[in-house]
Amino acid sequence: MEKGAFPSDVDEAKLVRKIDFRVMPMLFAIYLVAFLDRVNISNALTMSLPDDLNLYGDRENVALLVFFVPYVLFEIPSNILMKKFTPHVWLSGCIIAFGVIMLGQAFVKSYGGLIATRFFLGLAEAGIFPGSFYLISFWYKRVEAQKRFTVYWSSVIFAGAFGGLLASAIANMDGLRGLHNWQWIFLLEGVASILVGIAAFFCVADFPQEASWLTEDEKALIVAKTRNDEDRDTTVQVSDVRDFFKDIKVYLAAIQYFTIVIPIYAFSYFAPTIIKALGYQTIQTQLHSVPPFAAALGLCLIMAVWSDRAGIRFPFILFGDLLIIIGVALMLSFHGTQHFSVEYLGICLITMGAFSAGAIIVCWVLMNLHGHAQRSIGSGWVIGVGNSGGIVAVFCFLKSDAPNYYRKGYWILMAMALVGTVSSIAYALVVYYERRQSRLRADEVEKELELSL
Repeated sequence: MEKGAFPSDVDEAKLVRKIDFRVMPMLFAIYLVAFLDRVNISNALTMSLPDDLNLYGDRENVALLVFFVPYVLFEIPSNILMKKFTPHVWLSGCIIAFGVIMLGQAFVKSYGGLIATRFFLGLAEAGIFPGSFYLISFWYKRVEAQKRFTVYWSSVIFAGAFGGLLASAIANMDGLRGLHNWQWIFLLEGVASILVGIAAFFCVADFPQEASWLTEDEKALIVAKTRNDEDRDTTVQVSDVRDFFKDIKVYLAAIQYFTIVIPIYAFSYFAPTIIKALGYQTIQTQLHSVPPFAAALGLCLIMAVWSDRAGIRFPFILFGDLLIIIGVALMLSFHGTQHFSVEYLGICLITMGAFSAGAIIVCWVLMNLHGHAQRSIGSGWVIGVGNSGGIVAVFCFLKSDAPNYYRKGYWILMAMALVGTVSSIAYALVVYYERRQSRLRADEVEKELELSL
């Protein structure tokens, strides 16, 4: 078969459904429990955890911050290791590791113990998110990608909503078998992570060329239509890294993702705290943290379908940024004025805008990269730099700002939405210019061929 040729006897629609069934469900489950383990501390902080571990002042924020140090630093190395050890081995190992660490977090007795477990949790989770996106990008072509990226991304939103429901139930377990309710959160979710990790070893799909459940023609079709004919065993060279960082798009992409991650993490970690400040009790707080994430999930799925049908990403990212700006404006204008319904609407709009735009940004960026080298470096770089926004996010809503209704945090979110809008426009202009230049070069080559005949 010629390079790039499409096997004629393969039903492509049936093949895509087959891939969906084998690739997506396990990755969804993996990141659902991963993100749940990462942000469940936000629910625990509304319980007795601060008093039990003496989390006074900014200690809560520092505990959240520590997670991101290894999480950001090890994302690119983790992608390279996943390429070496294969996805089913690496991803399952990561999830089992952070499940064990989560069990340990249930029994910490001091602030220092919490810091230590949060650090190792970040180290164990570093490979999950960029590694999964990296893997998905090799299974689908551009027009198929957004819906699949969004399905995977929606595990984050589902975790936010499910975490609130689960925490509202676990809140009633305080004192059961001598454990506090916040300990039960970490304990139960840690056990769930280990079970998912064991299943992942057997169920995670590796790269298309290695899939034993595909025929040779099916493998050839996937490689041809996704234009990923590079051998997986090709080693990432220093020259690959150097060439990657010569491209201005990679910096604009990182800025885009950085600015959208800040509101994502700010509300993943502090939505219960913000809602509690509206005057709700613990269980009411957990329940009221669910609708913003449910609304975000709905918008994400709608935008994914429309984006794939239209074949464009840029306008949908701008729409997400606009929702964040409107939501923040509502919070700045009405927070503290007893307009609870308007404030709650602002929380919903910020959550919807951030999560829906984030899914599209990741797809837009990764599908503009080609081959194992670019995507292993690119997914780690963009998501790594972007996730450093979590460091900013954990200091957006401090206890000391509560009397001022967290105005500083909302102004940070407003600034990030504006910077994100500008970087998205700049990225779109560069992509348009490069594609235009590519078409012009192709036309010139075609004319030269015609003249030579």
